[in-house]
Amino acid sequence: MKLKTGILLSAMMFLQYYIWGAWYVTMGPYMEQAFGKGPITDVAKGAAYSAGAIATIISPFFVGMIADRYFAAQRIMGVLHLLGAGLLVYATQMTQTSGFYWVILVYSLLYMPTIALSNSVAFAQMTDPGKQFPWIRVFGTLGWIVAGLIISQLEITDKPITFQIAAVASALLGLFSFILPNTPPKGSSENSSLGSILGKDAFVLFKSNAYKIFFFAAILICIPLSFYYGFAGSYLQEFFGEGTPGKMSMGQMSEALFILAIPFLFNKIGVKNMLILGMGAWVLRYICFAYGSDSAQWMLYAGIILHGVCYDFFFVTGYMYTEKKAGESIKNAAQGLFTFATYGVGMFIGTWYSGFVVAKYATSSVDAATKAEIIAHNWNNIWLYPAAIAGAVLIAFIFTFNEKKEIVTA
Repeated sequence: MKLKTGILLSAMMFLQYYIWGAWYVTMGPYMEQAFGKGPITDVAKGAAYSAGAIATIISPFFVGMIADRYFAAQRIMGVLHLLGAGLLVYATQMTQTSGFYWVILVYSLLYMPTIALSNSVAFAQMTDPGKQFPWIRVFGTLGWIVAGLIISQLEITDKPITFQIAAVASALLGLFSFILPNTPPKGSSENSSLGSILGKDAFVLFKSNAYKIFFFAAILICIPLSFYYGFAGSYLQEFFGEGTPGKMSMGQMSEALFILAIPFLFNKIGVKNMLILGMGAWVLRYICFAYGSDSAQWMLYAGIILHGVCYDFFFVTGYMYTEKKAGESIKNAAQGLFTFATYGVGMFIGTWYSGFVVAKYATSSVDAATKAEIIAHNWNNIWLYPAAIAGAVLIAFIFTFNEKKEIVTA
């Protein structure tokens, strides 16, 4: 791969995830500022975050049955980002949570396919994807981190300008996409049936009890993951204020660091121990959040930094395990099925459930002096929910998952 091509692809990945990092983390605090605190907004936040899960379920059909067959990947990506820029600005004009939800849903339906399309553009230009892709993809993590740091520095965590910043980056990437290396459509000869898009060829993996247990554990562990994505920002803002996005970007920093250890540990300690470490980190993270306080802020920082272990040791390891278990012939179908189940089905369940749990522990009072309504949350009880779910999944996994250290293809 030429140096110029590598620079173009790195810039593409940086902007791709900068956009997401600019509005996704701050959406919870923004909704509280725009629509008020309380149980209704808590449920609405869960619904808004579920939009990404719905889009993840639908986007493979768009990419597999339309984009891949009829359009050059970089061009359709450019159009989607340009349209998305307008919707991000429009979202800030909404005065009701219902209208905001529908705008975010439509935007997510435009954005989520661009993740697969950006990967397609990158892979098409690489001579050795196994070695080259991680170095390109890491710029996406850097984009997310930079977005959080800029928002913290500008002190605009709950302001509509976070969406407008994301919109500017989206418009920029939309235009930039048209100068990316050409990635022509695959054509109608490719197998783009409904079954192939759903990954039905990968169903053979369920003949393995070990993979079946892992698969359902992955769906369930997305419920605790949803609590973090949907409500950690609002919770941590009570302690860190406008510096919250910058503090939360420490999670992406740890993600970039821990991912370097995965290839070594995967072969050294085995997939079961890797996954156990990942799920154990989820339990520990939420215990830290449940008992963190102004006098014990180290627990809050620990919960953030554990993101690297939580995400890398479970999801990145899970992708590696899925690829090894599937083998060369069905690996693409297997990865598609795993993504559909986790970031689609699992996150959809988790985002809605987390919204109702947070709303359950919201209480209101009236300030005696100003007569203003004050909304507070019992965060200790809230965070114990995902801790308990992750703990239950962990215990069940320890006693039921049995995979050989040398993984046998299904």
